[in-house]
Amino acid sequence: MLRIAIDIGGTFTDVVAETTDGLASIKVLTSAEAPEIAALDGVAHILDRLSRTHADISDIVHGTTLATNALIERRGAKTAFVTTAGFRDVLAMRYEKRFDQYALDIEMPAPLVPRPLRLGLAERILADGSVSTAPIDRDIDAIAATLRDQAVEAVAIGFLHAYKNPAHEEYVADRLRHHLGNDVTICLSSEVAGEIREYERFSTVCANAYVRPLMSRYTGRLLGRLQAQGFGGSFLMMLSDGALTTVDQATRFPIRLVEGGPAGGVALAAHVAREVGSHKTLSLDIGGTTAKICFIENGTPKTNRRFEVARAWRDVKGSGLPVMVPTVELVEIGAGGGSIAAIDGLGRLKVGPKSAGSAPGPAAYDRGGEDATITDAHLTLGNIAADGFAGGIIELAPDRAPAAIVKHIQTPLDMGSTEVAAAGIVELADETMANAARVHGIELGLDIASFDLLVSGGGGSLHGARIAEKLGIKRIIVPQNAGVGSAVGFLRSPVAFESAVTVAELLDDIDAAGLAERIAAAQTYVHNIVAGAIPPARIVCAVKAELRYQGQGLEIAMPLPAWDADQLGDLSARFEARYQDLVGFTLKNVPIELISVSVSARERRDTVTAPRADPGPSAKTRCYRNIFDLNAQKKVQYEVIDRSALNGHDHAGPIVIPEAQTTTLVRPGWSVRSAAQGHLVMEQDSQ
Repeated sequence: MLRIAIDIGGTFTDVVAETTDGLASIKVLTSAEAPEIAALDGVAHILDRLSRTHADISDIVHGTTLATNALIERRGAKTAFVTTAGFRDVLAMRYEKRFDQYALDIEMPAPLVPRPLRLGLAERILADGSVSTAPIDRDIDAIAATLRDQAVEAVAIGFLHAYKNPAHEEYVADRLRHHLGNDVTICLSSEVAGEIREYERFSTVCANAYVRPLMSRYTGRLLGRLQAQGFGGSFLMMLSDGALTTVDQATRFPIRLVEGGPAGGVALAAHVAREVGSHKTLSLDIGGTTAKICFIENGTPKTNRRFEVARAWRDVKGSGLPVMVPTVELVEIGAGGGSIAAIDGLGRLKVGPKSAGSAPGPAAYDRGGEDATITDAHLTLGNIAADGFAGGIIELAPDRAPAAIVKHIQTPLDMGSTEVAAAGIVELADETMANAARVHGIELGLDIASFDLLVSGGGGSLHGARIAEKLGIKRIIVPQNAGVGSAVGFLRSPVAFESAVTVAELLDDIDAAGLAERIAAAQTYVHNIVAGAIPPARIVCAVKAELRYQGQGLEIAMPLPAWDADQLGDLSARFEARYQDLVGFTLKNVPIELISVSVSARERRDTVTAPRADPGPSAKTRCYRNIFDLNAQKKVQYEVIDRSALNGHDHAGPIVIPEAQTTTLVRPGWSVRSAAQGHLVMEQDSQ
């Protein structure tokens, strides 16, 4: 067996190989203009290390933020939008409200499709699915001529109430294909996001059409070059909900890939949480560009069916493009190793969200970067060493890090020493991430202090202890191979697919038999997609119902073991109990609506909780490293211990544990031990 995982991030591309002997990994700098180059180089390096060839690879699992970056940077295809006449400005009108009513300078995201390419067609399907006005062929042909004259690369089709009856979308798509040929991508809202709410549905199908040509070309280049080198195995891609799908489905619905990279870190966290028996886990994945936060309970991440991408104004909720696809409930912060430290307009220190990326990178990379970054601060403090950084792929210039901090931070703020300035950068980054976790936990109604903190990414175990102290968390888990955690998470993820059925009816008015037929059809659809990648015997299906009080906008998802009329009363009681937990009260004499039912098919994977291993011989000290401590205002001596030498014993901090892809800091007042499967467990001393 030889399985390969590829995670392309904003700064590093991680490649992990899994064999019967274990895992091997490598980090290479991401090639921003052609991301497949770094991926191919990483695969070649790791195969050479293992003395294997591309023909030996049984599976490749890939996650990328290419679709997200294309939406943020507006580098997608020239896209047109065909919609019901009179509704082409829905994309610009959005919710007809300001996301920050007191800010006079807010910026709304520009629609992906400019107004001249938003074309109306005289057709209408009513809310019950009946046809009011059928489209006329000559009108469709006129639109086709306009699209051809404008040389569009992609067409998004979104009609009113197509979630109820997609016949008009399908008919128009067939006729446009006849005129435009197969070189023009055509996407239907009923296929991409067949749910109620026209603005979110229109936004999602436009985003899908906008990035699909780019993703199709990218996956074609990457897979084509791999196959040319001898690869003949399975190629799967990571979805935003932490599941895998085939490359055919990924290129058909690339909007489902937008959080695929970050979802890998969550997948690893969920897998490790089940292994070590952590029932309440806060996942923190800190990479080179961003940090990602997700809450996990009983080994299952929080998920959602709606989120925003490409926020246009100060990362404020409401300023982005809404998309309706299954995703893990992530909070992403611009705080990674490459995040730039600077002085804002009020003379205050700020860190991020702007990043130095892989080119030019932090000042210490000596690749042309002049700004001070979090990585430069860690190097200045002694948290990381220049030797062997990122497994030795980057030769750091350690003198450039303090020089950048002096120039951009210490001198402008008139700070006493370079170490204090560097410590201030790290402390502010820690507070930014801790505060994001606090706010997200409050939004979800969770007691954060009762959770374990599970850290991954190149920076997770550097920042973990200080963030845990800020949140009142007493236990930290550092997985094996945490530095390439997202890529390892890809290897631990199941193949799955999800679809939704819109209902939008009161519970008392539902035709249970008719809805059961629609749910069964959806189950068959998702089951067949997953069965294209794994044996049907390993597939399990799940159903969730999304309910709300009539007229409200707060929908709550509830698991639904099966569908029959007898469940309606139980579902109503469960909804009210959950509403009470979230809001603190329930509404009397207000009927409950069933908005939608989501159906998923998923590969069954079993995880066994491993017992704590018996300790081996006690570790022997190799050496010490002096690290500046902000609280002590001086350098503190840290013991340097190899991870492999911990051997199950408890070791009291301060300790630094260097690895090829990351470094773990065990701060004073914490202890560390090596648990089963090689994961580290850090615990705060009783006070």
